[in-house]
Amino acid sequence: AARAVLTSRGGMTSHAAVVARGMGKCAVVGAKELHVDATQRRLSVDGTTIAEGDWLTLDGATGRVFAGALPTIPSEVIRVISGQTRASEAPAYLAFERLMKRADKVRRLKVRANADTPHDARVARGFGAEGIGLCRTEHMFFEGDRITAMREMIVARDEMGRRRALAKLLPMQRHDFEGIFEAMHGYPVTIRLLDPPLHEFLPHGGEESKMLARQLGVTRPELARVVESLRETNPMLGHRGCRLGITYPEITEMQGRAIFEAAVRASRRGIDVRPEIMIPLVASRKELDHQKAILERQAEEVLGGMGEPVSYTIGTMIELPRAALLAGEVAESAAFFSFGTNDLTQTTFGLSRDDAGRFLPSYVEKGIFPEDPFQVLDQDGVGRLIRMAVEDGRKTRPGLKVGICGEHGGDPKSVKFCHRIGLDYVSCSPYRVPIARLAAAHAALEQD
Repeated sequence: AARAVLTSRGGMTSHAAVVARGMGKCAVVGAKELHVDATQRRLSVDGTTIAEGDWLTLDGATGRVFAGALPTIPSEVIRVISGQTRASEAPAYLAFERLMKRADKVRRLKVRANADTPHDARVARGFGAEGIGLCRTEHMFFEGDRITAMREMIVARDEMGRRRALAKLLPMQRHDFEGIFEAMHGYPVTIRLLDPPLHEFLPHGGEESKMLARQLGVTRPELARVVESLRETNPMLGHRGCRLGITYPEITEMQGRAIFEAAVRASRRGIDVRPEIMIPLVASRKELDHQKAILERQAEEVLGGMGEPVSYTIGTMIELPRAALLAGEVAESAAFFSFGTNDLTQTTFGLSRDDAGRFLPSYVEKGIFPEDPFQVLDQDGVGRLIRMAVEDGRKTRPGLKVGICGEHGGDPKSVKFCHRIGLDYVSCSPYRVPIARLAAAHAALEQD
């Protein structure tokens, strides 16, 4: 697996940066001087060419890139959390812990982490996360044999074929969920159902397409037709999120069953499980009701059949302005709201976070935007939608649990805004949890 990420496009809040941050990997994105030749598998900059297999050293703090392998060492805090060093032998870690404990005594806002694997969940707990605010189930599908089964499901000609492929994926998802529940013993775990468009799981030509066609027993032209049929002009606003679960309810069935079976298995081992199932990209209550009914049927079958009482809740991700505007109605069916501020910012501004990095610095420099809205929450527009949705949702359902799970969950200014409007928690990359804990403490002290 790659140890760092270097791209010629994007910015600090592009998808590549978000994923790298969540994995705790060093990333330098949007290095426009780079020329990447994917065909020749090399890059060049200022007359220097780096081929596949050559060493590079990246400094994610400054954005500097060095040719060759420079000596590096993890921080003391990372070494303790990863089990490489004892806490008693790491004075920097002990000072870090003392500061965090003082912050935790004064803050009101809970801090969760975005984590997609049992390993991520353990790292999150090491940094003091009080639960998982976003578990992106799609990231589980990219490992090993899972991606083949996922692709088999996508190219299946009918529901029966999809169900056969999903049956292969179910035990894999169940295993991961059980590991996450174990790592988060006694803390809530918010699991988001499948969100990205299906074309993201398929290769787009080359040797990988040839190999996949052989694995699935289809011709390359047949595979190419499937890939082309899934291509969208604007996939960010296309066939994704709850729209996938409504079109292919068997996907939601499989994921629901995997969650409930994992919860039962973990519970039988004495683990305190607290699953929260989140339905993404909802624009109307009817979409939420459709998916919720499927999940409740799976819960009845699994929990009833296995004779194990497990408490769970079903809520939604608010990432479309329409859902925010109709929050009072949506709250009739949702037990919780989690604001996906990455997409809510995109859909409110009409900006692509992967492309806006080209001109947003100019906007900030000229005073059109005070700050990059993908780094610091736009309180006037996006923030107003969030505030309205919280107020309307709690009028319908007093005590409605509300949090955010976008990149803004680790930004100090955004965390302070979340404190002021009465959110219950923020969720961010495991590696930004300490920042959020400190920011939440600052917010509480400033308010007092």
